[in-house]
Amino acid sequence: MLELGVLDQSVIGPGESATTALWQTVELARRTEKLGYSRFWVSEHHDSGSLAGSSPEVLLAAIGAHTSRIRIGSGGVLLPHYSPYKVAENFRVLEALFPGRVDLGIGRAPGGFPLSSLALRGPAAPVQDDGMPDKLRELGAYLETGQALPAEHPLHGLIASPRVASAPEIWLLGSSDVSAALASRLGARFSFAHFINGEGGQRAVAQYAASFRPGMLGTRAQASICVFVVCAETDERAEREAKAADLRLLYQEKGERHRPYPSVEEAEAYPYTEWERARTAINRRRMVVGGPERVRDSLQELADSYRASELLVVCPIADFRARVRCYELLAALFLRRSFG
Repeated sequence: MLELGVLDQSVIGPGESATTALWQTVELARRTEKLGYSRFWVSEHHDSGSLAGSSPEVLLAAIGAHTSRIRIGSGGVLLPHYSPYKVAENFRVLEALFPGRVDLGIGRAPGGFPLSSLALRGPAAPVQDDGMPDKLRELGAYLETGQALPAEHPLHGLIASPRVASAPEIWLLGSSDVSAALASRLGARFSFAHFINGEGGQRAVAQYAASFRPGMLGTRAQASICVFVVCAETDERAEREAKAADLRLLYQEKGERHRPYPSVEEAEAYPYTEWERARTAINRRRMVVGGPERVRDSLQELADSYRASELLVVCPIADFRARVRCYELLAALFLRRSFG
């Protein structure tokens, strides 16, 4: 049976506050746990007017306190910006609080724009060379999922606190075969971001599975797919809800990062140019939209094409009630869960 997880981006709905968006994420985690979802991840975005989740570690602490079984994780921590030592300690604290439930998903993207990247890394740090392989090896050493740092390393012998009996599962997140190759080489689990890149993911996941070997970040190959889904009671209602997501992606591509999340009414009134309509059609390749029957068939076809047993769903609907309904409908389709 196909497993479903959640990636929530803490969307700030039209006329709502970031505070509301963050508490809606916590409530969504509580509800999707009851519906039988496998895991609940939160994203990291910076300098955004439409997404509130800038610190997944802090948000995960609140989510863990309001849930009891569902796996919780980052989708993902943007390691190029940070010290592996600090990331390891943050997630060791989470593992101590919620043992056996924590996923450390790691991304390579900046999660924002050049100014926020500069602010996060500091002016003395190189902006172009992210040093990901070395940072990942160092992270594995601190989490004790791989080898210790060699004696000649300047941080040899350093211990990440607190010492706990278990470690989070480490996932590399990516939208190309570059991250897939890195995950297979270092032994990490891998999640392909189909919601970012709707092309080439099947090849990347197949290459990951074929070339995987145990390494610094784990011993078992496991892959998942992350995809935008807009599901409503009818195809027509889902298509209308998806219009706001279409426009938000277009704003993002145009660099209009401080715009609030558009309403459906704003999207319906927007005067698309011919180029913008073409971009929207391309973006729809990253998205599954429809009523229950259409979505069921499309998601199963997508999972089969990837040979994946788990999908992570990003529901890009600003209205919280409609977003919850999307996850309820998916649970009824794939998890055999009813809702009241």
